[in-house]
Amino acid sequence: MSKQIRIDFVSDVSCPWCVIGLKSLEQALDNVGDLADAELHFQPFELNPNIAAEGEDIGEHLARKYGASAEQRNQTSEMIRARGAELGFEFGQRDRIYNTFDAHRLLHWAEEHGLQRELKMALFDSYFTDGDSPGSHEVLVRVAGKVGLNTAEAARILAADTYAAEVREAEQFFQRQGISSVPAIIINKRHLISGGQPPEVFEQALRQILSQE
Repeated sequence: MSKQIRIDFVSDVSCPWCVIGLKSLEQALDNVGDLADAELHFQPFELNPNIAAEGEDIGEHLARKYGASAEQRNQTSEMIRARGAELGFEFGQRDRIYNTFDAHRLLHWAEEHGLQRELKMALFDSYFTDGDSPGSHEVLVRVAGKVGLNTAEAARILAADTYAAEVREAEQFFQRQGISSVPAIIINKRHLISGGQPPEVFEQALRQILSQE
C-alpha cells in the first residue's frame, strides 16, 4: 500500500545541482515504486537575488562570488556535465547567469494549473541546455506555452507584480527554516536532504522515512 509523502523541493532555476538533485530524486521515486505516493512542490530560492536584469558573465560572476579559477570552473563544469549525462540531462554551453525572480513567479502560477513540474523541467532545459535567459519575459512566455500554459495569461502575470508577494513570502519562510543553499529537499516538512545527491542516497532516505511514517 502506497504511503503519501509531501516533498518540498527548494531550488533555483539557475542552479545546476538542482537539476541533478531533481533527476536523482525522480529516479529514486521510480525505484521505490508503489511504496510512495509523492506530492512534489517546487519552492523558490534565488541564488543571486540582486543580479541585474541583463545578467552577468558567468565566469566573472563565479570568480567574484566563489574565488574560483578558470581551471576550477572548468573542472566543476565537466563534473556537472558528466553527472547530468548519467541522469539523462544535457548541460550545454552557458555564458551568462541571470535574475530568476520572474521565473519563480511563473512557477507559483503553474502549480495552480498542475503544471509546475513540467514548467520547472522546461526552464531547466531552456537555461542549461539551450542557454536562454530565465530572466527574459519573451523566453518565459515561450516556455510556458510549451508546457501547455496560457501564453497571454503568462505575459499578463509577468508584466505586473502578480505572485511577487507570495514568492517572497515563500523564500523568506524557507530562509527562516535555515535553508541557505540548494537544492534542499524536505520530506513531510521534517526530513531534510541537502544537495544534488546520487539516486541511491535519495532512495535509501526515502525507504527509511517510509518505514518510519
